[in-house]
Amino acid sequence: MDILSLNRTAWDRAVEAGENPYTQVVSSQQVADARAGSWAIHLSEHRAVPREWFPSLSGLRVLCLAAGGGQQAPILAAAGAEVTLLDGSPRQLGQDAFVAERDGLELRLVQGDMADLSAFGDASFDLVVNPISTLFVPDVGKVWRECRRVLVSHGVLMAGFMNPDEFVFDPDALDERGDFVVRYPLPYIEHETLDAAALKARIAAGEMFHFSHTMEAQLGGMIDAGFVIAGFYEDRRAEEDGNPIRFYMPSQFIVRALAIDP
Repeated sequence: MDILSLNRTAWDRAVEAGENPYTQVVSSQQVADARAGSWAIHLSEHRAVPREWFPSLSGLRVLCLAAGGGQQAPILAAAGAEVTLLDGSPRQLGQDAFVAERDGLELRLVQGDMADLSAFGDASFDLVVNPISTLFVPDVGKVWRECRRVLVSHGVLMAGFMNPDEFVFDPDALDERGDFVVRYPLPYIEHETLDAAALKARIAAGEMFHFSHTMEAQLGGMIDAGFVIAGFYEDRRAEEDGNPIRFYMPSQFIVRALAIDP
């Protein structure tokens, strides 16, 4: 299965539908505030990334990785960074292009696979910002290795990812009744849980395909790729999400990691 293409189509459709919060662009007022020095970005649903996690953004070379949707990249550009944005969805990139044109921002937009950063040379960036998106790729280790390659020594990676424990539950039971029904072993590979008819229907509907990744693959993968973990916090689902998981455990983890010399 060509997961990249299937998820690209799904995200393009999400932009067209206009209901997914990760497709909603920032306002001109937020951009103006960022230019004036008042800004924040989110790599998860609720909590903003601590400002002390960031070096000075003036002239900083930033890669916003799998971060289309007109959210993080415009804010960082308005705050003074030199921003490149890579995303698999043309329509998500179009959201950022819209904000850039609307508010006079400079953004370099690249369509591509977050696990293949061959468009960029070694040590091309000082900071990589990655909102929750590794649940759309089958091999998260490739993502972290590519992030380390394109970062300078002592560069910073900030990444959000899903709590893998969420994926053990039957999503239909959660959404329809709020019941916690343990159904799937981990790691979760969504297309392998479906029979042929359900898989065909899901593809026809243009829905996204997800993967859980163990904590070993996420944090251990960062360490193996050449990062030192320097910051960590948890976040819970938003109230308006309606998912009862938020009452019982965090859904999202956010990491700050420093690139070290081999």
